[in-house]
Amino acid sequence: MVSMIDPGWLFCERRDLPLIDVRSPSEFLQGHIPHAVNIPLFSDEERAVVGTRYHDAGKDAALLVGLDFAGAKMSDYIKKLTNITKGKPREISLYCWRGGMRSASLAWLFSLAGYHARIIEGGYKAYRSYIRQQSGKGSPMLVLGGMTGSGKTEILHELRRQGEQIIDLEDIAHNRGSVFGHLGQCPQPTNEQFENNLFDAWSQLDPAKPVWLEDESRSIGTVSLPGPFFEQMKKSQLILLRVPLDIRVARLTDEYAGFEKNSLLDALGKIAQAMGGQGVAEAQRNILAGNFAPAIRLVLAYYDKTYQKAMFKFNERHVKELNTGTGDAFLNASMLKQILPDILANAEIRVI
Repeated sequence: MVSMIDPGWLFCERRDLPLIDVRSPSEFLQGHIPHAVNIPLFSDEERAVVGTRYHDAGKDAALLVGLDFAGAKMSDYIKKLTNITKGKPREISLYCWRGGMRSASLAWLFSLAGYHARIIEGGYKAYRSYIRQQSGKGSPMLVLGGMTGSGKTEILHELRRQGEQIIDLEDIAHNRGSVFGHLGQCPQPTNEQFENNLFDAWSQLDPAKPVWLEDESRSIGTVSLPGPFFEQMKKSQLILLRVPLDIRVARLTDEYAGFEKNSLLDALGKIAQAMGGQGVAEAQRNILAGNFAPAIRLVLAYYDKTYQKAMFKFNERHVKELNTGTGDAFLNASMLKQILPDILANAEIRVI
């Protein structure tokens, strides 16, 4: 049996249904729906041949070439699907780029093997359009701000342990946000995949509850937040942490002093022009000498100015300041929980 579904069905119905991406391996790597498994109808090379044939001789000629490629692999497709669905109901959803011939072909084959195959109407292209339209909608945002080194990420995870829901943007991006943010992280996803992963995390939230997330610039390393999501973030209630400089320096020293000096120097070079020659030279000398705290103070002077400038740029949102004399994530999260009713009331956020 073969039927059609719209992209929204994936997020409001059967999220646990095996999801098959039938596009080529390179298309899948560029970006795919989270939790999908790749069973490509064509390899990258085969897809190129079919495309060339279509361009030179038309649809019918390309179809024959495609059948030659796919016909020899029909049993392999079934075997791969059987391994994926082992022990599960014989129901799947699948997609190609636009919900066209590739997904229809494998849906037909899988239905012959006894599966109920649901094709995403409009394919991956429709899915991408759907998540852009829905980006940032639903749960109201509570944005946790503060100067670099304030421990915002640790506080977010402590808030989750205390029953709040959060989105860790830096974890999804595999980058901590500064020029040093890539150190110790996995390679960043493509921007396309970052958007997909972000929406997947967002779609699992309870829309009746606010979500805490960290204040970020539009770009996090090499990836960027979707426009509607970022705009909503910059309109939302900001809770601004005021953490003493010494605590921030100590935190960042613990986080970064263990990395190779050359890696730190390479990262520092990316902001050398903005920091100014004298400050950069002094920071470099301190790093080479193993005096990380003075180097971090110099870098923080630059980042603090940058953050304050960004604050003035987005000056229309509600801001609630929280002065804290500790870097303890549990204590800071607990203080945020104590003032949460006041935050929600002032931000005119209503929890159902």
